Amino acid sequence: MKKQTVLLLLAAVCLVQARAEDGHLRRLQQDFVDLKFGMFIHFNIPTFTNHDWPDPDADPALFNPAGLDCSQWAKAARSAKMRYGCLTAKHHSGFCIWDTKTTDYGVTGRSSFRRDVVREYADAFRAEGLKVMLYYSILDTHHRLRPGFITRAHVEMIKAQLTELLTGYGRIEALIIDGWDAPWSRISYDDIPFEEIYRLVKRLQPDCLVMDLNAAKYPPEMLFYTDIKSYEQGAGQHISKESNRLPALSCLPLNGSWFWKTSFPDEPVKKPSEMVANNLEPFNRAHCNFILNVAPNRDGLIDGNALDALREIGRLWRDDTPSVPLPPFEPPIISTNIAKHQPVNASWSSDMMIMDFGNDDSFRTSWQSNAEVARPWFEVDFRGDRFFNAVAVYDTRRCILRYTLLYEQDGEWKTLLTDRNDLKVKLHRFDRIRGGKIRIVIDESSETPAIAEFCVYDEARDER
Repeated sequence: MKKQTVLLLLAAVCLVQARAEDGHLRRLQQDFVDLKFGMFIHFNIPTFTNHDWPDPDADPALFNPAGLDCSQWAKAARSAKMRYGCLTAKHHSGFCIWDTKTTDYGVTGRSSFRRDVVREYADAFRAEGLKVMLYYSILDTHHRLRPGFITRAHVEMIKAQLTELLTGYGRIEALIIDGWDAPWSRISYDDIPFEEIYRLVKRLQPDCLVMDLNAAKYPPEMLFYTDIKSYEQGAGQHISKESNRLPALSCLPLNGSWFWKTSFPDEPVKKPSEMVANNLEPFNRAHCNFILNVAPNRDGLIDGNALDALREIGRLWRDDTPSVPLPPFEPPIISTNIAKHQPVNASWSSDMMIMDFGNDDSFRTSWQSNAEVARPWFEVDFRGDRFFNAVAVYDTRRCILRYTLLYEQDGEWKTLLTDRNDLKVKLHRFDRIRGGKIRIVIDESSETPAIAEFCVYDEARDER
C-alpha cells in the first residue's frame, strides 16, 4: 500500500512539472509570435561561390569578407523595425563561421579570415537591442553527414557544435534547424535522433525555441518535431492566414535567392509595399512571425538596394497593433513514432489504398476503408510488447466522428478509450501502458474513413 502511494505521489509530481514546463514553453511561443518581424541572414561560404549549394570541398580560403561589419546589418534591421536576427552558423556544405573545435572546416580553422562571425553578429545585434537567433543545418555534405554515411560520430559532432553555439554566445532565443526529415536531405528523425538533440538544446538553454524548417510536411493542426510551425514560401509552404491556430514562422528572401549573388546589386529586390501588405500585416494577425532574408555580399556588407528596401519597409509598416493571443493547442510531439513502418492490419480496404499506407511516414498517402464495411478498424502490430503513452491519428477526410482505441496485452484486447470528435488530428496522451498491438475501431463517420498516419509514441514527460 505504501509503495502504491509513493508511486501515485511521484506521478502527481511529474504531472505538475510537465504542466509547468508546457506553460513555460507556451509563454516562449507567444513571445516569439510577439516579435513579429526579423532578419534572416544567409552568410557563409556559399556567398563566395555564387551557388546556394557550393562544392562541399570548396577551399576555406574563399571565405574572406574583408569589410565585415555586423553592426551595419543590425542597424539595417532596426531601420525595418525588425526585432531579431538569425544567422546561418552552418549551412548544408558544413562550413562553420564560429570558433569551433569540432572541425578545421571553418573560419578559425583553414580560413584566411580567422574571425568569429557568430560572435561579431551576436554582439552587434545585442548592441542595437535586437534578439539573437541562429540557423544550423543537420545536412552537412562536407563531413559526409548524409544518407548512407551517418554514424554515431556524426550525432556527437552535431551535439558538440550545438553545445559550442549554446554555451559560448549568450542567450540564443531560437535555433532554426534545416536539412532534417526533408525529401531533399533524406535524413530522418531516427538517423539523427530528434528527441536527443531537442533535449540537449533545452538542457543547455531552457528558453531556446527549437524550430525545424521542414516540419511543414506534418499537418498544420499539430506541432510535430518543432516548437514553432515553419513555412518556407519558396518551397511552396504557405500558412493559412484564416485558420492557423499554432505559433508559426514564415520565411522569404528579399532577393531572388538565399545567398548573395553577383547580380544582386543591380537586380530589383522584392517590393517593400508587398512585403508589408502581403506578409507582415496578415501574418501578424495569424499568430505568425515573418522572417525576411537579407544576404550580405562578399565584403560582409548589405547592398545599397537592400538597405533602401529595409528602410522603406520600416516607413510603411505601422506596427501599432498588438499580436493576437495564441489559442489553446497541444505541446509538441518530439518522440519517435514507434508505429512507423511496423506491420499493420485492417478491415477490408478500398482497392489499392491498403493498410500499409496508414503508417508509411507520409501524410500524402492513406489507408482507406472499403465503403461496404460498417465498422472499419486499423491496427499496428509491434511484434512484441512495447510501452507507449500517446496516439495520434490523422483523419484524412476529417470524417471520423466516434471511435474506440484498444490495445492487446497478454493476448487480451482491452479498451483504452472511446472518444467523439471531428478534429483532423485526434491526439490522445495517457498514462503509460504496455501492449503488443494497438487498434482503432471507427464506430461512426460522416463518409468512408481514411487514415493518413496512425502514430504511437512513448513520451518521456517527466523530462520535458
